[in-house]
Amino acid sequence: MSPAIDFRPQGELRFEEPMARHTSWRVGGPAEYFFRPASIEDLAAMLAATPPEVAVFWCGLGSNLLVRDGGLRGLVVNTTGLLSEVRRLDARRLQVGAGVPCTVLARHCVRHHLGPAEFFAGIPGTVGGALAMNAGAYGGETWSFVESVTTIDRQGQVHERAPGDFTVGYRSVIRPGGEWFLAAVFRFRQDPETSRERVQALMARRKQTQPLGLPSCGSVFRNPPDDHAARLIEAAGLKGHLIGGAQVSPKHANFIINTGTATAADIEALIDHVQRRVAEVHGVELTHEVRIVGETT
Repeated sequence: MSPAIDFRPQGELRFEEPMARHTSWRVGGPAEYFFRPASIEDLAAMLAATPPEVAVFWCGLGSNLLVRDGGLRGLVVNTTGLLSEVRRLDARRLQVGAGVPCTVLARHCVRHHLGPAEFFAGIPGTVGGALAMNAGAYGGETWSFVESVTTIDRQGQVHERAPGDFTVGYRSVIRPGGEWFLAAVFRFRQDPETSRERVQALMARRKQTQPLGLPSCGSVFRNPPDDHAARLIEAAGLKGHLIGGAQVSPKHANFIINTGTATAADIEALIDHVQRRVAEVHGVELTHEVRIVGETT
């Protein structure tokens, strides 16, 4: 058990909150402390009051997060309802809160004819999650458009940072230790071809090729150089493979779905099995994109 947090915030603080309610896989044990801040000031005060030995986890829509069945010891900060503002700074720049869903950012780009940014419609999480992992879809990547970011550290101090403060790669961002994203300024170009029709076409493509109606985290594995994880998994005979209630999607092999009865242990076991089998068949070590946190039961 973590040390007590001696602070009563303005926002919502729950104890032993089931994380299955807050992850797109709909699995996960309880969070010891679960906090929804009322404001940036409330968040800063809570972080400053949290003992340094208490682990802090950041959770937006939970779309790239697997919480083990034993849950999380420490503080989970949930940004749902906060950090949700999008402001147009000028003809090419938008300031976007980390809690804004990427699909909402895509709609703003359509409204203002900014691009190429329709790919954000293909990212299932929030802008904060996209910044944390340099999320991408359909050939676009988040950090290609970042001009600056606002972060907050464990002491509740807010920082303005340039892209040069980060090491950015394919589905990878190394950031200053102990800081989380609050917002970003994106610089796009004026693109009259950016249209609602193009976004709708991308969404239709997603619906046709991905199991969007079932609990998943989106793509589980990074694509290896010059190949696709989905192709390797399917060629290894794993499409539709089941462990407990977790299944490699019959529709898209780089998705693992919760068929309705999966535990986090089922999903993690299937991730491990896919990695081992692809390595045996193809000699390729797949790296998962999803964050796996927490304790086993």
